[in-house]
Parts: sequence; structure tokens; C-alpha cells
Amino acid sequence: MRRILVVDDEENIRLVLRTLLKKHGYEVEVAEGGEAALAALDSFDPDVILTDVRMPRMGGLDLLAALKAKQHPATVIVMSAYGNVDLAIEAMKAGAYDYVGKPFKPDEIVLALRKAEERETLRRENRALKEQIQKDNQFESILAKSREMLEIFRTVTKIADFKTTVLVTGESGTGKELVARAIHARSSRRGAPFVAINCGAIPENLLESELFGHKRGAFTDATSDRRGLFEEANGGTLLLDELGELPLNLQVKLLRVLQEETIRRLGDTKDVKVDTRIIAATHRDLAAEVKAGRFREDLFYRINVLPIHIPPLRSRREDVNLLIDHFIARNNVRLGTSIRGVSTEARKQLLEYAWPGNVRELENTIERAMVLAESDVLQPSDLPERIRDALDPVQVHLASGELSVKRTVSAIEQILIRRALQKTKGNRTRAAELLEISHRALLYKIKDYKITDR
Repeated sequence: MRRILVVDDEENIRLVLRTLLKKHGYEVEVAEGGEAALAALDSFDPDVILTDVRMPRMGGLDLLAALKAKQHPATVIVMSAYGNVDLAIEAMKAGAYDYVGKPFKPDEIVLALRKAEERETLRRENRALKEQIQKDNQFESILAKSREMLEIFRTVTKIADFKTTVLVTGESGTGKELVARAIHARSSRRGAPFVAINCGAIPENLLESELFGHKRGAFTDATSDRRGLFEEANGGTLLLDELGELPLNLQVKLLRVLQEETIRRLGDTKDVKVDTRIIAATHRDLAAEVKAGRFREDLFYRINVLPIHIPPLRSRREDVNLLIDHFIARNNVRLGTSIRGVSTEARKQLLEYAWPGNVRELENTIERAMVLAESDVLQPSDLPERIRDALDPVQVHLASGELSVKRTVSAIEQILIRRALQKTKGNRTRAAELLEISHRALLYKIKDYKITDR
């Protein structure tokens, strides 16, 4: 961090700082205002920008905003006269690293620069460490380090080269397609197509043609021959996502393809040989679907040769931290944001939330928080209300499934009394007022519930 751009509308300040910083071995350029500083970025590309906070036309705050819009990585240190300290603090909230008061001593400027260098060194080391951790815990495009996911990675490696059918199960958003893609990528078929179809997203009357293709004239809109996805994936892998949604009449045809490795286009009289590896995925319990008569038993046993179950995110908390940092880094590039991380309290809430939508919900939550964030560190206030409410003791109790009115009222009373006592720092008279009950009733309940003020 040896290249410094000094921005100040006072010529004598620019001259003093240029002389001082060159004496300490820095390469220095000067600009008389924010607009001139922006014009100098391309030719000089500073590591540090030392700028006055109040200048004509474009001041330090406007310069900071422009640098953020350009995603320029320079560290910004602002200088402020005695009456402009509030502006300097505002600049730090907007992304400046530090501020130095005017008039300043030479040692103050040099110390601020050395602190900035130390911080940047730490940031680079942390960034390198995070990148290494991500690399160590990445399997194809899946990021995880939990015992359950590592076991899945080992299974994928073992089975990848076998043509045997794989059934991937798990809740929505757990990454079933990513596991299917990892199997394909680790196999000798990786140079051939990977084709995916969601069996529940296509109308039944179109699904057969989509899978098996059709001949010209097979139906009203069939104006030409068309290959189906089994032929498109020939030599490669076909993912039948949400297989549990496949209609019964097509289940029969799928079973025939699996057994004979041939398909017949709609309207055709001859079979076509295909060499396609089938991976099926579903969030449904197919064994239960078989018992309910919605899924063929023979197809279930033919599909369920190599089962892989992906556990929900709530049962592998150690993966949540990895994914949070990964999504922040990826969205910073994609969205042009500059989020440095997550506050301790916000991270705690993210770790304790149950994630019913799994990895997909976490990814969307991080993106939303980054777009709405008011600082470069995500705070609890940036998170959706459902995450904050999920950690509320009252909400936790109501979500527990308890149906007893007596026990529920008792539990909620205890929670509210403890909150009131905490808010009033143990003042029982004030707590009774907040709870809108008599002081005597509060004392009785404190004794009955064995609540302490501490």
C-alpha cells in the first residue's frame, strides 16, 4: 500500500502531505477536489486515498459514494477540521477506514497509514484463508464440511462410473440437482450431455413427447420429427427431477426404458437404442407413495438401486457458516456490493434458524440482506422478520405443537414476566405496570413460577 492520492482543496495542505509522505517512501499524487481525484484513478490507481471531508463541488462523502459505485478497492482515510467531526464519522459509516483531525501532526498521518496497511494485510490473509477453506470443503460445485455431506461425497465418487440408476432424495432446496451433476461430472460420461427435466413442471399431455420425442403427424402440432430428452442425453446423464410427480401411465413406459434401454417416439413403430444413465430425484417418500398406490412398486425397486439421501440444512449447522460466506462473496461480484461480513448477532440468528427452505432459502436470504443492508456488515435488522421471529421464545413455544391451553398460557406468562423484569432492571412495580397486572398478582406469579430477578 505505497501509492497514495491526497485530495484537498487547500494547496498548502497538499504540498505538506506530498513532502511528508514522499519522505516516508510513499508514491504520492495530489488532487484539488473529488472530481479531480476520480479523474486520476485510471492513471494512478492509488492504494490509499487521503481526502478532506469538506470541499467545494464534490466533498469526501460524495467521493466515497463514487468510489463505491466504481467498486474501487482503495482504502479511504478522511481528514476533518474541528467543526466537521460529525461529517467524518458519517464518512466512516459510509465506508471510510479512519479519520484524522485538522490541524494534524505528521506522526498522526503516518500512524493512520500504517494502521491501514496492517488492516489490509490482515484482510488479505483472512481472504486467502477463507478461499483455502472453501477450496478444501468444495466437492464439484457443492460446498460442505458436515460428516453427512462428506459421506455423500465419498458415495458419489464410488458410484460415479457405474451406469446403475441413482435415487437422490431430500427436502426441496437441499441441492439434489447439484449432487446429480456431481455424479455426472465425476463419471466417464462427463464429456457427454447432462440433461435435467422437472417431471412436475410439464403438463401430462406434453411430458411423454418431451421425454421420448415424436414423429411428424403424431398429434396436431407435431409438424416435424423431434428427439426427446432420452435421445438428447444419449451417452450422458438424464436427471428426472421430482420423479414422484410422474403420471402412472408414463411410469410404465419409464420402467420399459430402464429394462430394455430403448425408447419409442410418439407416433413411431420402431424402437431406438439409447445409452443414457438415469438419476432420479424427489422430495417425496416414494415408499409411502407406493403404499398409497400413486407410484408403481416395480419402478420404485428399479429406481432405488443406489439411494442417496441429502439431509436438511437444519441438521448440518456446520455447513451454514461456509455457505453464508460463500454467498456473500459470490453476490459481491454479481450484485456489485461491498459487504465484508456478518455481525455476531446476525450470524447467531442465521445459525439458529431452522431453514425449512434449506440452502435455497439461505441463498435468497443472504441476497436480500445484502441488497437492503445499510452498512458493509450485515446486521439482524437486515434479515427477514420470519428469521427474527423464529427465535422469539413465544414463537418457539407456539411452534412446538403444544395444544394444552393451560401449559401454553403458563409458558407465555413466564416469558413475558421475565422480559418485563429484564426491561425494568428488576423493578417489580414498573414491571407490573408493563404487564398490566397488579403488583400483588406479579409477586404471586414470580413465587409460583420460581422466577428470579437476576
